[in-house]
Amino acid sequence: MAAVGDIHLGPDCAGLLRTAFTTLPDCADVLLLAGDLTRHGTVVEAEVVAEEVRDLGVPVVAVLGNHDYQSEQESDVAGVLTDSGVTVLEGESVILPVNGGTIGIAGTKGFCGGFAGRSAGEFGEREMKEFVRASRRSAEGLRQALAGLATGGCGTRIALTHFSPVPDTLAGEPVEIYPFLGSYLLAEAIDESGADLAVHGHAHLGTEHGMTAGGVRVRNVAQPVIRKAFALYHLPLDHLPPAGPGADAHH
Repeated sequence: MAAVGDIHLGPDCAGLLRTAFTTLPDCADVLLLAGDLTRHGTVVEAEVVAEEVRDLGVPVVAVLGNHDYQSEQESDVAGVLTDSGVTVLEGESVILPVNGGTIGIAGTKGFCGGFAGRSAGEFGEREMKEFVRASRRSAEGLRQALAGLATGGCGTRIALTHFSPVPDTLAGEPVEIYPFLGSYLLAEAIDESGADLAVHGHAHLGTEHGMTAGGVRVRNVAQPVIRKAFALYHLPLDHLPPAGPGADAHH
């Protein structure tokens, strides 16, 4: 599995990643895009992304990031990507056939809010309640999407988000901004419904490797962290325990 996030492409980036991406059929079964694919969430920028990933020979699955929402054209951005063959997820899942097995990917952008012991609460002003409810809605969408994969008998399941589910992969970022980089609610959804790997972006100064409390491996694939066109991770196609503590996910 190849994965990258935070590529932040614009009109001056045409062809920047295409050469590397065309090698994917030789080394990966799927490409995951972990959000912040554009700089300002415009259709023009999305068209650049679309051309980078069009007809790669492997399925491409994406979630959007906060940058992709900046111009309030997120539906149009998603539409451009979909037209190029990308599966864009938001509280949804997709099952892909791979070498006689299946890989299920559940995705959501996610949102901020913080982590256990240092998180925003759904109390007080209407604005604060709505802030936390946005996080809860994203997490609930991810939980249901992962649960649907389990019910469908999908043996290998991946949670794809933009915001981080754990603080581990934020190490290197200023501690003061952790609440704006992810939410523990995403990790709770992953642990409750089960996954073999969680992939996210967003934290440019963060760390690649982390883990949920339930033992699911987490990988921060923001391009400034992995420092290449994409990272590769290896997962078995056999069915694993629901929380995935035995998954062999490595760089």
